[in-house]
Amino acid sequence: MRSLIPSGKPAAIGCTLAALAFFVSLDTTTKVLAAAVPVVMVVWFRYLFQVLLTVATVTTPRRRTLHHSRRPGLQVLRGLMLVMATVIAFYSLKVMPIAEFTAVVTLTPLFVTLLAVWRLDERVTPLEWLLVLGGLVGALVVIRPTHDLFHWATLLPLLLVLCNALFQMLTRRLAEVDDVTTTQFYTGCVGTLAATLLLPWTWQTPPSLHVWGLLLLLCVFGSIGHLLLIMAYARAPVATLTPFLYFQIVFAGVSGWFVFGHVPDLTAFAGITLIGLCGSLGTWLAARMPHPSKGAPL
Repeated sequence: MRSLIPSGKPAAIGCTLAALAFFVSLDTTTKVLAAAVPVVMVVWFRYLFQVLLTVATVTTPRRRTLHHSRRPGLQVLRGLMLVMATVIAFYSLKVMPIAEFTAVVTLTPLFVTLLAVWRLDERVTPLEWLLVLGGLVGALVVIRPTHDLFHWATLLPLLLVLCNALFQMLTRRLAEVDDVTTTQFYTGCVGTLAATLLLPWTWQTPPSLHVWGLLLLLCVFGSIGHLLLIMAYARAPVATLTPFLYFQIVFAGVSGWFVFGHVPDLTAFAGITLIGLCGSLGTWLAARMPHPSKGAPL
């Protein structure tokens, strides 16, 4: 699978943009399904499909070694982070438009900065702290805690950002030591097992063929999107790819308008713009101002 896409930064950027398009399609489908099926069913279908797809698309000899990982503990942790992110995203999308939701989630690179301070004991400049604060202010402008339509679940994307930051750090680390298909396999197995434990208490038969079709689409979007993201991280540094993650806001805005007829108001647009500016500038600084690290990577 990995050999089908050429190496190099252009290919990595292409994989990243394609992954973002699939992720926005995944979020759009999730929002449509949120009122039709329980979140545990969404998680179970998605990750079971990922396991089956991974096993079906590798050669027979490779299937015997799919579970061989140099860092199985990190693989399980990465899978749990993604399961948590899936559940949080499901509930967030019930109460938030896709564009606003996506804008808050793109704070992830700034949270990676905070994790670097904690995990790697890196020094962060005052300007970088200011950009992190600016991104958080932008998120609060989008969420608007005092707005009449405020719901506690609109704060969930901030927790999702933390899960995504941990997930991305683990993805990058595992891309250096394990094959793409091994990471895909572990992620699918962890998600399937976690959902299976709860499935007997939450199962509801999908009410129509339309819902069954959306569940299948959700599985396809999620599996392909994460496969492309792993391929991207295996081909280029995080600093090279991070600026392109903000294109997801554009994709989400188009999807929200096309599918739900939603266009962000001026206040939401101002918050989205502030997040994008702070995130892009923070990425630019991170790429040009490397900081000495005292710790060891994950």
